[in-house]
Amino acid sequence: MNIAQALALRGEPESYEHQENAWLLEHITKIDSFDLVMKKTQELTPEQEQAYVDALARIEAGEPLAYVTGSQPFWTLDLKVTQDTLVPRPDTEVLVETVLHLDLPDDARIVDLGTGTGAIALSLASERSNWAVTATDIYEPTLEVAVFNAEKHDLEQVKFFLGSWFKALDRQYFDVIVSNPPYIDADDSHMPKLASEPERALVADKHGLADIEHIVQQGKKWLAANGWIVLEHGYDQANAVQKIFRDAGFKKVRTEKDYGGNDRVTLGQWVN
Repeated sequence: MNIAQALALRGEPESYEHQENAWLLEHITKIDSFDLVMKKTQELTPEQEQAYVDALARIEAGEPLAYVTGSQPFWTLDLKVTQDTLVPRPDTEVLVETVLHLDLPDDARIVDLGTGTGAIALSLASERSNWAVTATDIYEPTLEVAVFNAEKHDLEQVKFFLGSWFKALDRQYFDVIVSNPPYIDADDSHMPKLASEPERALVADKHGLADIEHIVQQGKKWLAANGWIVLEHGYDQANAVQKIFRDAGFKKVRTEKDYGGNDRVTLGQWVN
């Protein structure tokens, strides 16, 4: 099997599946995906061909490409991904952008709750070297992945703590609390498509709002004067999340849209 034949195994030429084929071949052959067409007659070794076919079977069975390759690009970083972590999505980059656009001190203190791969915390630290960034996660194997990613990208100034939400932290105050928490209802129709990823990082009670509610209500006790909470949520949850913020006494509550034009990130400021 040559590269052209391998690329044609799944999907139409302009489809996302075809692009996934190219990324997968790049991972296996170490040939940049942009150069694959130039080398389309190159034969795969038997080992490469077998690895490629096996990987396609895993993807067809519903496993994310990032679990197959073990990594996922996010922001400017290439992050290790395992089945103990969610796969970072491009829409979460909107959360990073939102925090970077806030008017914050040069030495701002930031905490990322439920950090997963470390995507949010590490992206912020990579852009603002003077910020004191902390990240937490409840599951130790997940936190180990985040620590690995910090070391991989020489972002060892980020501090990591194991525990549930604020219970992981010593008493301190933050200028920004940020999180991409579980926000999917257990009965959501999208759940079967996410079966390969850890349910604990996806599903929350109260129609997906329980963890968001907890972070907002408890978070104001951990915020410095005029501090912010910035949260990712489902495309149809903006009104409910804004109400949670306002009922808790937050000001300047607003929602930002993701790259697809869907409501995705809501934030509010604690003015005290």
